[in-house]
Amino acid sequence: MAFTAKDVMTLRDKSGAGMLDCKKALTDADGDMEKAAELLRERGIAKAVKKEGRIAAEGVVGAYVCDSCGVGVLLEINCESDFVSRGDKFHGIVDSVAKVVAENKPADVDALNEMKLGNETVKDFITNQTAVIGEKISIRRFVIFETKGKLETYIHMGGKVGVMVEAADFKAGSEETLHDVALQIAAAKPSYLTEADVPAEVLAKEKEIMLAQMQNDPKNANKPTNILEKIVAGKMGKFYQDNCLMDQAFVKDDSQKVSAVIGSKFKVVRFARFEMGEGIEKKSENLQDEVAKQVAAMKKA
Repeated sequence: MAFTAKDVMTLRDKSGAGMLDCKKALTDADGDMEKAAELLRERGIAKAVKKEGRIAAEGVVGAYVCDSCGVGVLLEINCESDFVSRGDKFHGIVDSVAKVVAENKPADVDALNEMKLGNETVKDFITNQTAVIGEKISIRRFVIFETKGKLETYIHMGGKVGVMVEAADFKAGSEETLHDVALQIAAAKPSYLTEADVPAEVLAKEKEIMLAQMQNDPKNANKPTNILEKIVAGKMGKFYQDNCLMDQAFVKDDSQKVSAVIGSKFKVVRFARFEMGEGIEKKSENLQDEVAKQVAAMKKA
């Protein structure tokens, strides 16, 4: 029985499997849609679609730099368990997708999913790898740096934290210092490069919080608001030291600021820091509840 491209698309939508797998299944099933769907289930490919509703809160932050083309990528891909995230197979998936990002420079994850990775789209690749690994895999985010300067990346604890730094006016022999800056960003979590980069609304909110804290302190009960505001202005230096990279104490020698360590060796243009899973709600379920649910499901079956 013959089948059309529309049949392949229908099977893909129904099973969640990749286009090539759907085409092969229809060929093996002589065009019989139901038999092809059954073949996909037998081959463990269609099961990937069942995993789409799970929470993928583990994963890896990876990096890729093409020095010859001046492109760097920082990428986070998530899975369900720490065990899978530590495996070579999963790290290979991250590396493969990062290269696609660097080569094609997609605008967002949706655009990336339509890019080619070998003979299939990235979306199909991820779906097929979900079936192979047995856990939901999802591309969460990426950032691309294009530059004529120098790029440095640092991956901490096998992908729990990733950093990418762009430097301009780089002087030969400054590689170690640039690497130290990447380590600094990973450890100290700066939100901004310099004081000038802090948005006005952020500063206003921070001052508001500080003022409220001081007004609620019995020691300041008799101090007028204008005096408290002057004290708050003086305390903003600590905010900058905590949140601005150039103002931070250097993690390897806290007697120096990062700006002093860098000196004239190079100029940090920008940086990105990804912490794996930040902002993702992780599933929390104790063993007793999990077993109870499984028993209940078995009784209904």
